[in-house]
Amino acid sequence: MSSRIAIDRPLKVGLNLLFLGERAGGAGRYATELPGALLAAEPDTEVHVFVARDAPAQLRGESWAEGVHWVTLPMRAAGSPPELLAQFSVLPAMALWRRLDVLHSPANTGPTLTPGVASVISLLDLIWLHRGAEWEPSLRVQRNTRRLIRHCVRHADRVFAISHDAAEDLARTLGLSAERIDVTPLGVSLPTGPMTAERKLREHLDLGNARVLLCVAQKRPYKNLHRIVQALGELEEDVILVLPGSRTSYEAELRALAGQLGLAGRVRFPDWLSEEDLDGLYSLSSAFVLPSLLEGFGLPILEAMARELPVACSNVAALPEVAGDAALLFDPERPDEIAAAVRRLLADRSLAAELIARGRERVRHYAWRNTGLASLAGYRRAIAGRGLTRRAAI
Repeated sequence: MSSRIAIDRPLKVGLNLLFLGERAGGAGRYATELPGALLAAEPDTEVHVFVARDAPAQLRGESWAEGVHWVTLPMRAAGSPPELLAQFSVLPAMALWRRLDVLHSPANTGPTLTPGVASVISLLDLIWLHRGAEWEPSLRVQRNTRRLIRHCVRHADRVFAISHDAAEDLARTLGLSAERIDVTPLGVSLPTGPMTAERKLREHLDLGNARVLLCVAQKRPYKNLHRIVQALGELEEDVILVLPGSRTSYEAELRALAGQLGLAGRVRFPDWLSEEDLDGLYSLSSAFVLPSLLEGFGLPILEAMARELPVACSNVAALPEVAGDAALLFDPERPDEIAAAVRRLLADRSLAAELIARGRERVRHYAWRNTGLASLAGYRRAIAGRGLTRRAAI
């Protein structure tokens, strides 16, 4: 039977979401949206979702939840090495027993020795390699991560990158053939749920009547947040910087820096926020800034555009690709450039309005359904490359 017949039919796809916990960041957003993206692209796709026992409870409340097959494994999302090894042995067997066509692990690692089933790995970025010490201080964890991810990439049938810039980095740094890489950009959804009232948030975060400059990013050094703190000193005194996210040792450095610069009263460090609180914070903010030194995609800038905030971001890595002409770009190493870009967003409301309008176009371009279409095309290339046939037709 020809491989074309095999890959023209609806697919049976397994998604390895065992990593997905309560605070999974951008990878978590990708994993949460991917099942629905696949079904939106091709409704006849049979999606099997593998989750850990402590997967977020709200996952089963997603709009796509009733349209997939759920498989809960008795391991934790942030599992121990034995649990990770179990994942690598149990998932392939379950995928074969369920007669899946492809097993996709969308967060850098996953089983790739999958007899009878094509394997796909999404390699979101190379931060763990380029800035390993900032990503994880433990040298042992860094070494093990490098070995594991290189193993996964070497044995996967296809590797997905989430931007063209990331794909080029994978080929250049890891020596991957461009023929093995599919670019499957992420998407963004318009906010539809309830949001926390502005008055409540301003009171909770002690914002008063200040203009809010928002940055949503993990508190790690490669996010370059200290440069925004430095830039804040060049902005008007009624501007407050809000940096939400889980606490880290880098946050302590940021707090100390703000104190040294006399800006402690103008920076807020809320811990992890609920979706309702975060949407409310987007709504009350005047501008969004992302000064990262390295990003595989940069989803927060699209999320800001979807909430009609004017955006300024770094001119490096994947950020210019994702932002297009809908954001002001700056050199992330120069606080004066960051301050100048933010000042323009705050002072020039016609410019802000124009960027907001362009942002709406970027949001339409990056629909999750497009992620689903690109992913399904990559799955079919993985299957065809393995020479798999349509089991149901045999």
